[in-house]
Amino acid sequence: MSKPKVIFVVGTRPDAIKTAPVVVEFQKHPELVETILISTGQHKEMLWQALDAFGLKPDHDLEVMQHGQSLAGVTQKILGGLDQLFEQLQPQMVFAQGDTTTTFVAGLAAFYRQIPYAHVEAGLRTPDIFNPFPEEFNRRAVGLFARLHFPPTEWAADNLRREGIPNEQIFVTGNTGIDAVHHTAETHSKEWYTDWPGRIVLLTTHRRENWGEPQKQIARAVCNLVDEFPDIRVVVAMHKNPAVRETLTAILGNHERIDLIEPPDYADFVKLMQQSNLILTDSGGVQEEAPSFGVPVLVLRTTTERPEGVDAGTARLIGTDEQLVFDSARELLASEDAYRAMANSVSPYGDGQAAARIRYIALKELGVDSPAEQMWES
Repeated sequence: MSKPKVIFVVGTRPDAIKTAPVVVEFQKHPELVETILISTGQHKEMLWQALDAFGLKPDHDLEVMQHGQSLAGVTQKILGGLDQLFEQLQPQMVFAQGDTTTTFVAGLAAFYRQIPYAHVEAGLRTPDIFNPFPEEFNRRAVGLFARLHFPPTEWAADNLRREGIPNEQIFVTGNTGIDAVHHTAETHSKEWYTDWPGRIVLLTTHRRENWGEPQKQIARAVCNLVDEFPDIRVVVAMHKNPAVRETLTAILGNHERIDLIEPPDYADFVKLMQQSNLILTDSGGVQEEAPSFGVPVLVLRTTTERPEGVDAGTARLIGTDEQLVFDSARELLASEDAYRAMANSVSPYGDGQAAARIRYIALKELGVDSPAEQMWES
């Protein structure tokens, strides 16, 4: 009997970061499984940087990235390209993670060819299908046709159960992003702002629903924070999207203690989070990763599909109102007790063994026994 062939599909930087530990785990067992990595190129440059941190390169690249293209256009290109590759490669299982267009279309392409589809980071939900857009639709749709669901937490698993997904298809593993953060923090030596004696506040904002006026309010609040606290330096990791850059540059571009920087490579960004004192973000991944370092996170969104961090006290959902952003950050920067309460909270997102659990379960589904190690005892 020939060994099974498993395809992993990634398209964006978050896809790459959270899929990489699982790919590496599968690659440890070449005698048991053939592992193939496909990039759709949805965010090509940032994606390749992230994969490089794990020593990975795609076996195939669809190169769909084109500035200004519509969601429909991206979907069409990815679907056609993946369908051809699935026909050529004949995999026994397809993996993708999260909530991107790549994730949704990879699942759809697998469904059309009746190939079992495994969804990493399954079960995240908000109450509003348009928020975040289009990610909330993507993850709900994937839940309809995935064979294996790997939610990071029991909260996410309960969402899947409420939607009628059989319990025997749901496996709580922890979040693979924590596997990635642990690996990177231990192996990467980058240091930021070694000559700066004060505190670092990190800002990332890129989500579509925050474009325009919400980002203007965020930026104005940050300016006020810098004026209020002379010991802070704000580092703004700017997304490549021109709409985001135009807004942030116009408001934040001329302050000596506000640094607008290009998006760091994944490994460098992990070290930047580790050295930060406070993070303001609308990123889902950062909400999960920063608590591993005891860094409080203020979430610049009105909804979050990651409420575990809010419930645990590691994150606070504050939206984008200028005054509320300022007041929330000011409290943490001014009050040692308020800061310590968030910084000392325990991360709910995992122990760094998610990838090993996923490998074991998926190969078992394919009829292959692989090492179980101690991964459910940690």
